[in-house]
Parts: sequence; structure tokens; C-alpha cells
Amino acid sequence: MLVDLVQSLRDEARRANERRLLVLTGTHETCLDAVSTVLDTLAADAVLVGHRTLKECEHYRPKKSDALLGTTRECIVFDAHEECRPNTIGRVVGAVDGGGLLILLAPPLDAWPDQHDQFDETLAVPPSEDTDVTRNFRRRLIALLRAHEGIAIVDVDTQRIERDGLTDPEPADGTFHPTPPSESNRSFPSAAYQSCLTADQLRAVRTLERLREPARATVIEADRGRGKSSAAGLAAGALAVDGRDVLVTAPTFVGTRAVFTRARELLEQLDALSATEETVVRSNAGGRVYFKPPASATDALREESEKPDAVIVDEAAALSVALLEQFLTPTPVVFATTIHGYEGAGRGFSVRFRDRLAESDLDVTECTLRRPIRYATTDPIERWAFRTLLLDARPAVKELVTDARSETIEYERPTAEALINDEHRLRELFGLLVLAHYRTEPDDLVRLLDAPNLSIRALTHGGRIVSVALLAREGGLSRETRTAAYAGERIRGNMLPDLLTGQLRDPDATATTGMRVMRIATHPAVRSRGLGSRLLDEIHAEFEQIDWFGVAYGTTPELLRFWRENGYRTVHLSTTRNETSGEHSAAMLRPVGESALFERHTRWFRERIGGMLSDTLTDLDPDIVRAALAATDGPAVLELTDREWQLIVSAAFGPGQFDMHPGPFRRLVLTTLSDPTADVLSAREERLLVRRVLQAHSWDEVAEAMEMSSSACRRALGRALQPLVDLYGTQAAADERRWYDE
Repeated sequence: MLVDLVQSLRDEARRANERRLLVLTGTHETCLDAVSTVLDTLAADAVLVGHRTLKECEHYRPKKSDALLGTTRECIVFDAHEECRPNTIGRVVGAVDGGGLLILLAPPLDAWPDQHDQFDETLAVPPSEDTDVTRNFRRRLIALLRAHEGIAIVDVDTQRIERDGLTDPEPADGTFHPTPPSESNRSFPSAAYQSCLTADQLRAVRTLERLREPARATVIEADRGRGKSSAAGLAAGALAVDGRDVLVTAPTFVGTRAVFTRARELLEQLDALSATEETVVRSNAGGRVYFKPPASATDALREESEKPDAVIVDEAAALSVALLEQFLTPTPVVFATTIHGYEGAGRGFSVRFRDRLAESDLDVTECTLRRPIRYATTDPIERWAFRTLLLDARPAVKELVTDARSETIEYERPTAEALINDEHRLRELFGLLVLAHYRTEPDDLVRLLDAPNLSIRALTHGGRIVSVALLAREGGLSRETRTAAYAGERIRGNMLPDLLTGQLRDPDATATTGMRVMRIATHPAVRSRGLGSRLLDEIHAEFEQIDWFGVAYGTTPELLRFWRENGYRTVHLSTTRNETSGEHSAAMLRPVGESALFERHTRWFRERIGGMLSDTLTDLDPDIVRAALAATDGPAVLELTDREWQLIVSAAFGPGQFDMHPGPFRRLVLTTLSDPTADVLSAREERLLVRRVLQAHSWDEVAEAMEMSSSACRRALGRALQPLVDLYGTQAAADERRWYDE
């Protein structure tokens, strides 16, 4: 019975160049026995993703399933008995080739929602228990397995076929035969074009000829499996054959495997491969294709000795806009992005980064690949994955919300139970969250629907969601957990208490209870109307029985200003940049009533930030420093001795030198930039003071950054100090100044 069904599914999948999904439900051991029988029937090169192993299969644990990205397999078995993680579903679906079979092992479907697994444990953040985790996502998953075509369901305990999954499709289209352009009308070797598998991919390779010219930017968009990374790899290999260096970057190296594989294959085909390593491919002409993480890649673009001839940013949608902007240089660049991705969605890239790209000085060209390479366009499993994981979720159509104003909106408290029964609203809400954050992923859908510490708040206009916030309740932990946290143990799902206790050494932080704003997004059609701030106002008014509100994010000056305007104050800046986003993280708190936690952490930040800026944060963007200090709203308390005022006044009005005694100058500048009433300096003057006084860059470094001579920088620093003397100076300062006024 099972063997016959498997053969029919495989035959149908091969005939249509589609994929089929076989769900084997029952006890764990029975499912493993049944899948062994299936694999014997298929005689396929199979991969098992799960916590158990089978001798017939190559094995990956769910957390390591990203190793499948950029690969294709004839058969993949996903064992979901012990852990059903949506990110893993997306990865395994994307790796199954046309004509292949995805096999899902699951408990009996009717009982599955009531069973706990290892992913549930990650959702049950302290002080919650496993029993507090709901199973909304799993119930939705089961319903969609039973509803979509191309999915067979077999109860292996009873040997009953619930669905056969057969669709009787039309045969697949014929194979594509590329015709390379004529020698006079091409920039790459003929083999690069002949290696293309679809007309879309051939068109993309032709577009990427632009990588040979400076000040060119190319955007290649596609759903997964359309060959965009392979097209980039063919172009990179062609450039390496010509002796050029091509830097490839992406959130992780594993996602770029297709780029390196195709580049290596092309060089081999042209007998031009000199050497190959995991992250470097070299040609015998001296060119190379090599990988760097995003933050290191942007550093290379700033160093003349390391500057590549071209850059490929793969999976660009999974990087922050602030980081992507750093690739907008004269070095030719291609941004390859997955529109509906398993690892972070591409709509945010389309909406937020496109404007920055259009405003740049680069010549921009776009190319979209629509036809799948690995399977037919009629493939039902792709449609099932998109719907199950909400990969194509989008916010409301802009025409329906464009009239939203403060007086037309309503504050709502959507529940997970209501969302699971309203597919349209769920897609609208999740689509808006995708726009908000470059790393929104399928796992976030489960957190939204099932995590006991999360809640959703929204503003709606005519029933359409125009602004949404995802909130996480944190803290209020037991004494035992608090002790473990202070001893260095990480607290799952309690980001801010973990930071305040573990890194900032506050043993009492985990006893308080707060609400962290995990995500907040406003529809792009109605941004800059104050709706995000209005949503926060409603949230602040609703939650009165907590100790604090908080937020942590990859910082930019604009975000720091937004959160400051909404009452949040800086309590932490990370000492290192995130290697993927290229950003330093900021943590901010807003008190609820009198808050000792808030008072001590804002004070501690002001006390330590000076030392950090001249050490671990010496390369932090001065505009971020300015905004972070402004967001402390520190009291204008400046204790300087008469002698120290003499040194400062002498440097401001006379022949004194800052270099001789930097300490009092740093305290003065820190006070000024933290004082909300000290509006006496221009932005340029503040940047100068940050670079030289706070970050201790040399005069030559400051001069280069400010595009001034070193002597002009010295004079400008003295002039910038003058209004500070007027603002804060004591009688000793006034007495010293008379020496230079006479």
C-alpha cells in the first residue's frame, strides 16, 4: 500500500517536474520504520533532518539545516516528532529538487497539537512553563496539510491513506537550450551564457555584465529557486577569468554556496581554475571570487589596498538598510535578493532600500527572475510553503489606508486565537512586521501565535492594520533564576533583564517586570504621520502595572531620535558591531512611575560611556554618539576644579592646548551632548568634539574625516568650546577669560 503510493507520487512528480509531500503520521518508531521502507523503494540519495539518525541517510540536526541552502536533493525527510521549527520547514522545502519528494514525519495529526517538543521549550521563556505555550501554529499547519494539493497523508499505525496527494498533472515543458550572444555583443565568455538553465537566468547574466563598469548598481530579485545566485556566480567567475577580484558577501557564507559553485564550475570549464578553497576561488589570470561577512566587506570598500573590482551582495534582503547603504560606492555592485525568503523577507528591501538606491549617484538597473529552475511553475509544494509560512504576506493595499489619520484610527488588541481564524488579517499583520525588520522569519510567526509572553497591539483604519507592535513581557523571575543569571547563565527570552544583569552586573534587574517592544511597524503609505508614536502612547497608557518599557535594536541616529521622542533613554551601546547588520545595538528604557532601575542604569551609562568612546567605541559613527548621548537627557551637573576651567578657557580663547589635559574637556563635552537644554553647537561642531575629544582620534584622522586641515581642526575645536564656557563656566572661568579679552 505505502510502496505503491510512493511510487505513484514519485512518477507523477517526475513527469510534471514538480514536487510532492508525503506525510507519515504515527508513533515515532513506526514512522522511522516506514520511512526506511520508503527510502528502500525510492533508492534515492536522501537527507534526514531531525534529532534521530537513519543509516540510509545523510543527517542534519534542525538547527544545522541551513547547510541545505543553495543545494538540491532528490529526497529530504523532515522528522518533526521532537522539533517542528518553521525555519526548518522553509529550508527543507527549498532544497527539494523538481521530481523529488519531501517526507514529513509527524505524530498522529489529531493529537499533535497537544504534544510538547523542543521548539516549544524555546517559546516557554521564564517564568512561563511548557504548558503555557499554545499550539495555534501547529493546528494551522495541520489544516493546511489536509487542504493543499500534492500532499499525501498516511497513518502508518493503522496503514490508512488519508489523502493520496495525486493531482494528475500535465507533463513538464521541454529543456531550455540557451543561445549565447554573438562574440561582438557580449562581455563574458560564451560558456557563462551556455550554462544558464532558463531564459530569465540568461537575461540576468547579461545584465550582470554591468559589473565591469564603475558606479553601476544592479538589483536582481527572485523567489527562491529561480537561479539568481547561480547567475551571480557565473558573472563572478567570468570576471575572475578576466583577472578581476569579486567580493561576495551575505548574512552567512552557507547561503552563497551557489555563487561559489557556479563560479568554480565555470573556471573549470574554461580551464582557468588556479586554486580553490571553501571561501575563495582563484583564476590563473590572477582574479578571484572571495567571501567576507557584511561588516568586513564594507571595511574592505573603504581601504584602497583591499578594494575589490566588484561586489555581490547575496540575500541582500536579510541585511539592514543602514548596512546596504555602505555598498553604494563607485565599486560596481549587485544586490541579489529573495522576494519571499525563508531566512528573512525581501519586501523590506523593496520598500525601504529602493528609495536610498534611487537617490544615490549610481546607475541602477533591475532584473527579476520569475521562472523556477529546480521545478515547474505549477509546483504545488511551493504554494503550500508560501501559505504555511506566510512567505508572501503583505500589508494592506495602500489605497485602503492612505487616508489614515490620528482621528480615524482605533487601538486594537488582536489575540492569537482571533488571528488564526482570520487568515486575511493574519497575513496583513505579519506582512507589516516583515517590512519592519530585515530578519523577520518563519519562526517569528510561531512566536506571534504561540509564545505566552508575547502580545500584539495595533492601530487600524477602517478595519485595516496601519501600525502594529509586537511586545514581550520580560523579568519578574524567581530568586533561583535571578541568582543563575547573575552567575552568568543566559536567560532565554528575557533580553533586557539578561543584559542588565549578566553584562551590566545589576542583580536586582531580573526582579522587575517590563514590556520590551520587539517590533514596531507603520504602513509605508502613512509613515511620518505620528502613528508609531500614537501606538506607543496607547501601549504606555494600557500597561501600568509594570516597572519599565524597553527596546533593543540595531542603532541608527534616526531610530535613537524616534525612541527618545517617545520617552526612552539610552542605557547601553554594544561594544562590537553585529557582523551581519554592521550595526551596534542600543538598549533603551522608559520608566513607569518612579523607577529605581531606570534611574541607576541611565546614570551608570553616563558614567561609563566616556571611557567606552575612547576605547571600544572609538570607531562608532559620531552621529550615533551624538544621538545616544542626547537620548540620556542627563542632568547638567559638571564638577570641574578652578584649575580645570583655566585649562579649558585657555584652549577656547587663548594659546592653551586640549592635548595637554584631555580629562576635563571630555567631561565638559559629555555633559553638553547629554544636556537637553544645551542647544549651542552645530551638528558639525558636535561631530568634531566627538571625534577628537571623546573618541581620541588623532588630529590627522579628524582632519581627514572632517575634510579640513589639521590646523583648521584645532582652531575649530577652540571655537566650539567657547559657547560651552559661556554656558557652564564658573567664576574661575570668567577670571581666566579676562586674560584674553583685554
